[in-house]
Amino acid sequence: MSESVNVIEMKGITKQFGVFKANDNINLQLKKGEIHALLGENGAGKSTLMNILSGLLEPTSGEILVNGQVVNISSPSVANKLGIGMVHQHFMLVKKFTVTENIILGMEQTKNGFLDRESAKKDIKELSKKYGLLIDPSAKVESISVGMEQRVEILKTLYRGADILIFDEPTAVLTPQEIDELINIMRALTKEGKSIILITHKLDEIKAVADRCTVIRRGKSIDTVDVSTTSPQELADMMVGRSVSFKTKKKASQPKETVLSIENIVVKENRGLEAVKGLSLEVRAGEVVGIAGIDGNGQSELIHAITGLTKTESGKIKLNGQEIQNKSPRKITEVGLGHIPEDRQKYGLVLPMSLEENLVLQTYYKKPLSQYGILNQKEINKFALKLIEEFDVRTQSESAPAGSLSGGNQQKAIIAREINRDPSLLIAAQPTRGLDVGAIEYIHSRLIEQRDNGKAVLMMSFELDEILNVSDRIAVMYEGNIVAIVDPKETTQQELGLLMAGTSLEKARSLIKQEKGKEGVKID
Repeated sequence: MSESVNVIEMKGITKQFGVFKANDNINLQLKKGEIHALLGENGAGKSTLMNILSGLLEPTSGEILVNGQVVNISSPSVANKLGIGMVHQHFMLVKKFTVTENIILGMEQTKNGFLDRESAKKDIKELSKKYGLLIDPSAKVESISVGMEQRVEILKTLYRGADILIFDEPTAVLTPQEIDELINIMRALTKEGKSIILITHKLDEIKAVADRCTVIRRGKSIDTVDVSTTSPQELADMMVGRSVSFKTKKKASQPKETVLSIENIVVKENRGLEAVKGLSLEVRAGEVVGIAGIDGNGQSELIHAITGLTKTESGKIKLNGQEIQNKSPRKITEVGLGHIPEDRQKYGLVLPMSLEENLVLQTYYKKPLSQYGILNQKEINKFALKLIEEFDVRTQSESAPAGSLSGGNQQKAIIAREINRDPSLLIAAQPTRGLDVGAIEYIHSRLIEQRDNGKAVLMMSFELDEILNVSDRIAVMYEGNIVAIVDPKETTQQELGLLMAGTSLEKARSLIKQEKGKEGVKID
């Protein structure tokens, strides 16, 4: 990494939307060959700043220098010409097109008046080999994994000649293995002379790959630090503006009566195959039961069956003693269910509708929000403002579209709506996916608060730290069934990993014991 050459300088960048300042006099310098992390809470202004650099937005004030020259980045095409490319958090790919067709879209090569796919394929193969982004150029995007889709997005920027790459929350939807692969790819890119800005709130990834880190909070620059000499705790405290705890504070659970009872349910996935195969489980008042497992082992289908989003083929689901299988979502919620869905944008919110409308989606038909089928707008507004304040939902206005909120504030809005109804069972699926440490701490505390108030909580997460930190019991799923239920105080990530791969509890513990025995043998 060069010590002197700044390939990007952003000076005094301010971006205002009406009276709201998303960016307020921010400074950022990117050196040639470095990986520079941009760290901040959800809604801190990270993506806005990078949308300005990539030409999607224009600043209200401030200036940008590329390789020492003041530039006006008025559009993404101008950014491309300056060698700046952005890999967006939500991939911008045409699913029905091939990898090659997506990469060359807008830059098509022709030969004798026809699209020259073969030359493009050859160029893409060479590019993918050079940077370790191996992928089949002929594959349809709809048939490849999420990790491969991200490689296509990276190749799109490289194909257009980008020397400066912006990665916007690149690991939000990746598996741990795909995250490791991406880190290796980023290192390979900088070795070839590329410079990278990494937008993230994941402290372990910053420590693993970044050289320097700029922290922004509520739209303002806080500091730029060397990552190697700054601890994760220091980064977290700078990001949130207070001391953050990585460990959820909770007393021992005191489980009481059974709230949710599942007996031998079978659920099919959308291709008609059995995703949940005769599964049984109980969740009691005053406890958090965590569901652990590798993605694709029936967890989502189980949650959808309980919440009424998917039909069951057989078996019983009882909530507060009432059978709820194959009932409508509204009928199930009225029996006492709260649901924080896995995909907040698909199942949790209607993005074009206002925040206040989303906050009353489950209760708008009840008094005092409506009477005789007529909505009481004054009461709806009063109700929404109360929840916004109580749950610290940060928004320009209660009438702003839900889609304009940051991911963390969208999640807070869903939690506010669901907890406010005082459900006897709260289902939280991937409750902190894509959220910063401050939001994670807040959401975990709310889940424990529900438990301590005598509610039953069923949490599904792919994050083992979260499962171990929040759960009172852990049910491990493999191929549509529960292979073990373990106490988080008596298990480890290693044991959970073996169970998630289908190993029995007895064998997993035997393997770990053997491994410890080998480590204990001294060789003279």
